[in-house]
Amino acid sequence: MGQTANLEWRDGKTPVSQRFDDPYFSIHDGLAETRHVFLAGNDLPGRFRDGFAIAELGFGTGLNFLVTLDAWAGSGAQGRFHFTSFEAFPMGLDDMRKALAAFPAVSGWVDPLITALGTSVGPHDIGPAVLTIVEGDARKTLPEWGGAADAWYLDGFSPAKNPELWGPDLMAQVAGHTHPGGTAATYTAAGAVRRGLEDAGFEVTRVPGYGRKRHMTRARLA
Repeated sequence: MGQTANLEWRDGKTPVSQRFDDPYFSIHDGLAETRHVFLAGNDLPGRFRDGFAIAELGFGTGLNFLVTLDAWAGSGAQGRFHFTSFEAFPMGLDDMRKALAAFPAVSGWVDPLITALGTSVGPHDIGPAVLTIVEGDARKTLPEWGGAADAWYLDGFSPAKNPELWGPDLMAQVAGHTHPGGTAATYTAAGAVRRGLEDAGFEVTRVPGYGRKRHMTRARLA
């Protein structure tokens, strides 16, 4: 077991990483932000199909996974999808449950997620999803991963506060673990991140962000 997340709670309901001094989700509407950035940013659920593979940098509270799971279930997609998340500092299950209580729209999936994470090391079968959480520094674990994704959720803490998860070498690994024509999306529009994705072979577009964030980034592997 590696290092775990160190949290403080803003207004008693928004978890903030003490290590990175950054909240885990939008204090305005984290669920809507996830749908805007990671689902719409990757043209989902329209691309869902049996065997679809999603990979993520930063599992955090698990909100992105649950929103994706809910979207799959509501889309009528058939079969199963794979969701692989790389997380250096996993959140404790009690903290995860407390954080997810802010999102009643996905409450039906919280117990299955918490139960699965608490009873086995994975992969976890949760509804139509196969969830794998890879613990450790993604700069070390991603190069060792034998899989590839159709869509990436780049959801590390702010590049200014967590630059290790946004460097050009890691963006090159993201590209190297993306199926041809695959996509990536992130809430940040930082120039260094966009350049890293472009240098890795992605076609990068800056588009309107969610809420107070004027812009976000969408990318497609050329």
